[in-house]
Amino acid sequence: MNGAHVSDSPENPPTPPTRASAEESAGGVALLAELWDDERVPAGFATATRERRRWPGMVAMLVVVALLAVAGWYAAYAVLGRAPQAAIETRTPVVVEPEPATFRLPSTGSYAVKVSGGGGIFGDADDGAAGFTLSQAPERARPIASITKLITALVVLDARPLDDADDPGPTLHFDRADHALYDKYYVRNATIARMPTGSSMTLREALQMMLVISASNYAEAVANWAFGGPWGYTQAVERWLDEYGLDDTTIVEPTGIDPRNTSSPADLVRIGELAMKNPAIATIVGMPHLDVEGHSGANTNTLLGQNGVRGLKTGTLNSSGANLLFQAELAIGPGEPVIVTGAVLGGPSRAAVDSQVNALLDSIRAGYRPVTVARGGNRVGTYTTPWGAEADIVLERDAVVHAWSDAHVASAVTLTALPDGPALPRGTVMGEATFTAGDRTERVPVVLDADVEAPDTWWRLTHLVELDGWP
Repeated sequence: MNGAHVSDSPENPPTPPTRASAEESAGGVALLAELWDDERVPAGFATATRERRRWPGMVAMLVVVALLAVAGWYAAYAVLGRAPQAAIETRTPVVVEPEPATFRLPSTGSYAVKVSGGGGIFGDADDGAAGFTLSQAPERARPIASITKLITALVVLDARPLDDADDPGPTLHFDRADHALYDKYYVRNATIARMPTGSSMTLREALQMMLVISASNYAEAVANWAFGGPWGYTQAVERWLDEYGLDDTTIVEPTGIDPRNTSSPADLVRIGELAMKNPAIATIVGMPHLDVEGHSGANTNTLLGQNGVRGLKTGTLNSSGANLLFQAELAIGPGEPVIVTGAVLGGPSRAAVDSQVNALLDSIRAGYRPVTVARGGNRVGTYTTPWGAEADIVLERDAVVHAWSDAHVASAVTLTALPDGPALPRGTVMGEATFTAGDRTERVPVVLDADVEAPDTWWRLTHLVELDGWP
């Protein structure tokens, strides 16, 4: 076999290191130790080693700083963060409805009374006709006596109109036939006035004689002048009544001396309204005395000027009683006046009718009055905070509304711009409550009835997520 193969076996143990080998190993270790401390070690190698030693301390320091920053932000936000909004609930204020007005109505005869105007105190109506009517047997026709003269004046002015309240109109000349009317009505115990043959008078003056002192001879003379005689007059008046739908009214002559001249209270109220729309008639029926040269006399309507009465006409027959067609203007409320147009038929006497109408007007006036519909301190809502502070929202003072009779009172609460800040003192205004009756609205502030405290620090620290951002 070429060459010999020596193996480490029991038969061939390994050769122990020689002295030279041990010395060589020891020298290498010493050299490495020298190199570790030697300044000649490369700079990058030493610096990298020192940086590796510093990393754990730097990381720990950064963690501490971050924790301190988070804690500081947490504390600052807890203290300075905007408090969450309170929960506000409101309710419609409870109102005490006014009591209905009590009217003192005529106790005898029949009547109809229309109450309108007032600038909306009676409520709203699409046709502008808000108001009400009081009546007893309003469609029962009765003799109307000298109220007939008002109808005669309306029919005459329908045919021969005056331009305005001051227009004297044409001149009427009275002849012997006209003069004879004096005696005709004298023997029938009617109201009359002198009418000499050959005298003259303007139409406006003749209408005064008819409507102010109720002279029957002038009423017939004017009707004859306008329509040529009794037949022409009755035809004209029938057409006029048909035109205005006055179906309960019958007129057979121009003065009212005939009890067959009849009308109902309801028709007369409409006639009164028509008359007051005519400037000439409205002025004349409101005159307390005649303004005709050579004549004098007071208005037969003794109620004129009392309790707002501004016209129209009286009429009395012994057989049927005393009648009055009137219109009054009552200053009720802050707006336009209330207009009361009424007719009373068949009263026991003129004085009794006047007394009953005065009492009625007084009671209508009293129907519009201040009414306390809600008391100050009444709760209209609640103010509740997430941190437990709460207060009631209440009326600051009594709500007093001027209302007509038992008018419905509508109420509501409106919140205005809410106050800023979580802490609110008692009396803080939160909005207003409104109370409306007819056209009148009363506004009452609504306020907190107790102090509302701000959230404390502990609540803020434990409810951080409920805060509403930085201020």
